[in-house]
Amino acid sequence: MSPIKKQLFDMIDCLPEQEQTLLFEIAKRFVTDDVATKDDILAIQTAREEYTNGETVSHNAIDWD
Repeated sequence: MSPIKKQLFDMIDCLPEQEQTLLFEIAKRFVTDDVATKDDILAIQTAREEYTNGETVSHNAIDWD
C-alpha cells in the first residue's frame, strides 16, 4: 500500500461515521461509474474468443416464436 493511501485510511478511521459518509459522497464524484471491472474485462475477452471461434449464435438465427 502506498504511503498516501495508508495516510488516507488512517485519517478516515479517525473520522466519526457521519463524516465518513460525507467523505464517501465526495469521493464518489471522483470515480466514474462506467469503469470496467476485472470481471467485465474477462467477460469481454471471453465473448471475443467465443465469437472468433464461431461459438456464438446470430440473433437472427434464433426462433423467437
